[in-house]
Amino acid sequence: QVQVVESGGGLVQAGGSLRLSCAASGRIFSIKPMGWYRQAPGKQRELVAGITPGGSTNYADFVKGRFTISRDKGQNTVYLQMNSLKPEDTAVYYCSFGALGDIRWGQGTQVTVSS
Repeated sequence: QVQVVESGGGLVQAGGSLRLSCAASGRIFSIKPMGWYRQAPGKQRELVAGITPGGSTNYADFVKGRFTISRDKGQNTVYLQMNSLKPEDTAVYYCSFGALGDIRWGQGTQVTVSS
């Protein structure tokens, strides 16, 4: 069993910042890719940012320059620093653990940005 648990969501005004955290635990035998996705009401889940075990990162265009993904070296923990938040960033944010075809998801954490 693998557990993926996020924390750090909440309500913030436009222009503010939030930091999300995620940790994977359980029967894990290697360091795996991790990432953050989000899903707004009525929309499909979309990739926000990803990070490889070696620390290489990729970002969706709509968060470049505003969000930063990072992870603890050698750990299956990941963070998402979100700055200059916009109302359109409002969504449930999900942590992903593992590569495509074998992804485990967290339960999601709500981020609400008020205008």
